[in-house]
Amino acid sequence: MSPLRIVVLLCSAEVLSMTAFATFPALIPVLLPEWGLSNSEAGLISGMLFGGYMAAVPALTSLTDRMDARRIYVFACGLAALGGLGFALAAGGLLSAILFHALIGAGLAGTYMPGLKLLSDLLEESPRRSRYVAFYTATFGLGMSVSLVIVGLVEPALGWRETFLAAAFGPLAAAALVWFALPPSKVVAHPGAPKHLLDFRPVFRNRAATGYILGYGVHCYELFGARSWLVAFLAFSAALQPVAGAMPWNAAWIAAAITPLGILSSLVGNEIAGRGRRRNVILTVMSMSALTACLVGFLGPLVWPLVVAVLAVYFMLIMGDSAALTNGVIAESAAHLRGTTMAVYSFIGFGAGLIAPLVFGAVLDVAGGNASVRAWGLAFASLGAVGALGPVALLVSKYRRKGSSI
Repeated sequence: MSPLRIVVLLCSAEVLSMTAFATFPALIPVLLPEWGLSNSEAGLISGMLFGGYMAAVPALTSLTDRMDARRIYVFACGLAALGGLGFALAAGGLLSAILFHALIGAGLAGTYMPGLKLLSDLLEESPRRSRYVAFYTATFGLGMSVSLVIVGLVEPALGWRETFLAAAFGPLAAAALVWFALPPSKVVAHPGAPKHLLDFRPVFRNRAATGYILGYGVHCYELFGARSWLVAFLAFSAALQPVAGAMPWNAAWIAAAITPLGILSSLVGNEIAGRGRRRNVILTVMSMSALTACLVGFLGPLVWPLVVAVLAVYFMLIMGDSAALTNGVIAESAAHLRGTTMAVYSFIGFGAGLIAPLVFGAVLDVAGGNASVRAWGLAFASLGAVGALGPVALLVSKYRRKGSSI
């Protein structure tokens, strides 16, 4: 099978597996009053997707070092579909939403990184593997956009339960695509492999990989905190426009249009990083992103073209280091430890994604509520404060192992 076909198939499956990923955050303006939720509770539900991810990713991704990654992928797609169906048929408040969002997160844990492991294994000998990895990681933003488009199409016409129902079918299609269209991944026994599935000590002994893992944690904190509240912020800004209905699209559609810009940004960032010192490129992008986060939340009252333009630039900056970070950790990990290293990488990153939406919502509540410009400004600034730690984390990667190309 040609490398291009493998990449197209896995990127398509990634998009399909994520159709329920952004559904709840996009529906916060609808479900907040219907369920009587506070901003902190809405942030908790958003964050529980990452809680489910964290609970499942150490085992599911580490298992890809021991068995065909397709088996894990198909199982995880079933979890994601079950979460979407649960929202559609049984969700009615905080506790049920936490459960079903955690299931969607567990499904993502068994598709995103295991899919990347499958890609890197099948393309082990390809000289363009770094570029293909960049395409795969950048497609994550496209998956979120498709999820938002489903919300924009289905919710106004049919309602929020039907929106979750529609989103539940994507993971099932992804499972079929991966199982029937791709060859199995190869599993090679290695004497240096950990005896126990969840033994992560060899990963942390690799200081170069640890630097990228910590950087990814900061990256994900800012990215998922901003993504979880993007639609709600756009709805807030729309309500402040001087002319009613000044924004030509609803908030979900605008968010869906902004998010794919990160794909181009991630690809360009990876190409630049591949031609120079990867760590320095990542450090620069992270610093610019953190600074922008400290400003963007205060711009809600401005005219909508300017608000949308700044948000677009911000999301391009957030995503500018995504593929470079992932290629960095893959380059620094031994082949027999790649799945285990990616499990730690993903656990730290999505663990930060668990905390960020909750902290964002708590800052909104404490600073004046979601009708306050100051509160939104401070909430986004809280993302920037954490994002500023990224350059510090990347300093760890200068202690690279002998023979590193970074």
